[in-house]
Amino acid sequence: MKTEFARQQMVEQQVRAWDVLNPRILEVLKTVPREQFVPAGFEALAFADTEIPIGHGQMMMTPTLEGRVLQALQPDAADHVLEIGTGTGFLSACIARLANRVTSVDIVEQFLKTATANLEDSGISNVKLLTMDAMQHLPDEQFDAIAITGSIQKFDARFAAALKPGGRLFVVVGDAPAMEARLITRTGDNDWHTESLFETELLPLVNGSEPPQFLF
Repeated sequence: MKTEFARQQMVEQQVRAWDVLNPRILEVLKTVPREQFVPAGFEALAFADTEIPIGHGQMMMTPTLEGRVLQALQPDAADHVLEIGTGTGFLSACIARLANRVTSVDIVEQFLKTATANLEDSGISNVKLLTMDAMQHLPDEQFDAIAITGSIQKFDARFAAALKPGGRLFVVVGDAPAMEARLITRTGDNDWHTESLFETELLPLVNGSEPPQFLF
């Protein structure tokens, strides 16, 4: 009962307070067991508005940022969603409850093993997991929505090109400490609309930062 209460409080006091108001998304965050997706030893932080280390130099996003990702993309029951950066699989699970199916890619194989177990334990079967460096390759198809869970230093048009017409992309672009969360909607074959959502700070995708430039 304490866990259930803590999850409800997380949604009502943190996520909803940051203007996440879609009832479908709030319900998913109330029902997907976030505590089962955090690494062992960090269960006490499962409902805190803080990043959680998951190994390999990566962090689990805060609940409020996860809520804003979901609200920006508004996954529909018919959608096929691409997630770039699987991590422990929590956001994958939330998207899977909202969409028809999810393809999630990560460069770290251990994350995919962990996510596979977490998703199975939560009874979620509509997520396909792939080992892939998204900065080099993307799945050879187009998607209704794309969630990028790490920042990139400069926007890469390949991600918009992986959207179906009308598709939505959530991405965080820039350098710390002032990065910009954007919602990008594909409006034509070579056109898209960009909306600035908010400023945030998010660890970069592996290979998402350009190497430092040295002057001689």
